[in-house]
Amino acid sequence: MESGAPLKSSTLADSVFDRLRTAIVKGELPPGSKVNEPQLSKQYGISRGPLREAIRRLEGCKLVEIKPNAGAKVISLNREQAIEIYEIRESLEGLACRLAAAKASADDCLALRELLAKHEQQIESADGRLYYQKEGDLDFHYLIIQLSGNTRLFNLLCGELYHLLRLYRVQTSSEPSRPVQAFKEHHQIVDAIENQDAELAELLMKRHIAHARHALMTRLDTDPVSGKYQDSAITRIKVAGGEV
Repeated sequence: MESGAPLKSSTLADSVFDRLRTAIVKGELPPGSKVNEPQLSKQYGISRGPLREAIRRLEGCKLVEIKPNAGAKVISLNREQAIEIYEIRESLEGLACRLAAAKASADDCLALRELLAKHEQQIESADGRLYYQKEGDLDFHYLIIQLSGNTRLFNLLCGELYHLLRLYRVQTSSEPSRPVQAFKEHHQIVDAIENQDAELAELLMKRHIAHARHALMTRLDTDPVSGKYQDSAITRIKVAGGEV
């Protein structure tokens, strides 16, 4: 019986961690907002212990900042940090795409096509305004990295920093015309992988991420002092969410 209690606490912490992480990535917990422990404890019906464990894990994912005597706050999007993240993405995801083109099977390419078909239905239902990819196997980029067959590369891009990457990606989803354009770029990338053109696959992925970076910079440069950019972006993300 005694060994069952820690497991229950850990399971609760896992569940709350997943829910809070999703809320942060989708903008339901806005950047810079204080993580209100009493409120969240009541909302999720859990004690403060598992909640604090979940918050510490979110700090490890770089999604919250914990300061002595100030508590935890959701990270704020920072232009300089965003540029660094996208520089890393462009280089490493380009490499992953090159490797995927050399290793992906016909079935792998079919799975990518089927995923994009689901994404197309979502984009159409949102009238081309949003392109939200869920995590893991429902994420086009995640699958490409997985197909690279490089474990260290996968761990770098899809480990604890994965959701920090998604936090930045989600901000570009509601830029005018970006969702439809991103979808077309995804199809071009699959074409290159299917043709085993590693050089072109890498180039297209790097160009795709560069386009997403430009869209994000455009948003971050919109009234960066007052924060009106963040408020309007979060309002749209709360409706349905999105990322590329």
